[in-house]
Amino acid sequence: MRLSDVVSHAGLAVYAEVALVLFFLAFVVIGVRLLVRRDRHELERMSRMPLDDGAPESPRPGVKP
Repeated sequence: MRLSDVVSHAGLAVYAEVALVLFFLAFVVIGVRLLVRRDRHELERMSRMPLDDGAPESPRPGVKP
């Protein structure tokens, strides 16, 4: 009996399908969140955060980093 036979009969394909579904759901949720948000000022501020050399700033107002 070869290793490929053992792996194919182990039923591991379910894990790959679950991972694909989770990835797709995360992608859809992130896309919907970006499209639904209407606060462009906040999105502009967050987009500049990686390039800002100033003090660290929380992406959410009122929350300390």
